[in-house]
Amino acid sequence: MIDAAAVGRELPPVTVTVDAGRLRFFAEATGGEATETVPPTFLFGLELERPDPFDWLADLGVDLRNVLHGEQKFVYHSPARAGDTLVLSPRITDIYAKKGGALQFVVKETAVTRADGGAVADLTSVIVVREAR
Repeated sequence: MIDAAAVGRELPPVTVTVDAGRLRFFAEATGGEATETVPPTFLFGLELERPDPFDWLADLGVDLRNVLHGEQKFVYHSPARAGDTLVLSPRITDIYAKKGGALQFVVKETAVTRADGGAVADLTSVIVVREAR
């Protein structure tokens, strides 16, 4: 079982400047229209800018071979654009189990702000961890 004491744990923030080329590549890869405005779903990818973006799961004792993507959602406060420097500040907000502990859920919320502290978005992702067989 994942230790519920991790609820409230803040993870290291990520600071990144949005690159216009990556926005164009993202639009091309998703079939969208290239724009200088950051699509909300692009923000989830920015969290992966850390050297080891899944180390926080390893710290919880989670075997990545048993992980499923459960859910993601966002609340968009203001648009971000290419060239903006954004700070992503994640924290673990919930850990719970279903099916007698066969499925465990880890909820991570990330506040995205500009370097000046202005709110851009709040991201929520749910990771499902299957019991090892």
